[in-house]
Amino acid sequence: MTESEIGDVISAYGRAAAAAIDAGFDGVELHGAHGYLIDSFLWKYTNRRSDKWGGNALSRTRFATEVVRAVRASIGAKPLMFRFSQHKQQDYKATLAATPHELEAVLAPIAEAGVDAFDASSRSFDLPAFKDSPLTIAGWARKLTGRPCMAVGGTGLGKPFRPSEAGSVLVEGINNLDRVLALFEQHEFDLIGVGRAALNDPRWIERVCAGEDPLPFDPGNLNCLT
Repeated sequence: MTESEIGDVISAYGRAAAAAIDAGFDGVELHGAHGYLIDSFLWKYTNRRSDKWGGNALSRTRFATEVVRAVRASIGAKPLMFRFSQHKQQDYKATLAATPHELEAVLAPIAEAGVDAFDASSRSFDLPAFKDSPLTIAGWARKLTGRPCMAVGGTGLGKPFRPSEAGSVLVEGINNLDRVLALFEQHEFDLIGVGRAALNDPRWIERVCAGEDPLPFDPGNLNCLT
């Protein structure tokens, strides 16, 4: 991307955010995770630029911070969240940051640019983020930035246990909200996000509240072509 193209994309984020607010949404969340555009600037293995948009950790955050500033300017005081992740869709073992210090180098400038809260995406919400510490990635984001944080990943889901007739792998449905509550009470995060379990079963929250067993997750249910 050229300087001009980068500027155009940053401006487009601002216009899109303003359009979302005009359409009646209460706030905006920027997707800076899973190998998408913002994340590709943040991650040192995909950002090989030698200009001001690449280089050390601070320079690699420049695109993200400029997008945040553009969105903040366009939505005023409306809530602004930022999603980030260690893993990528193409590589579940990837790490955006190998240490808490490296994570702070990424998240602190983004927080200061105008983010109200972080959305820390993980394959499992309760996995420790770094060696020698039980803190999750959401817990570290909250600790390092002082911003509220949402954890997401694996709520209502266990491990894959059998193939379906369509050939996809079914994942056991479990009620692990006791673990969610335990981490919440330890102030590791302020919100919990539920994705796959709720997409798989529109009645998921009703089942959990009623004490029923969650349904197994079938990836085939998310295929809009079938």
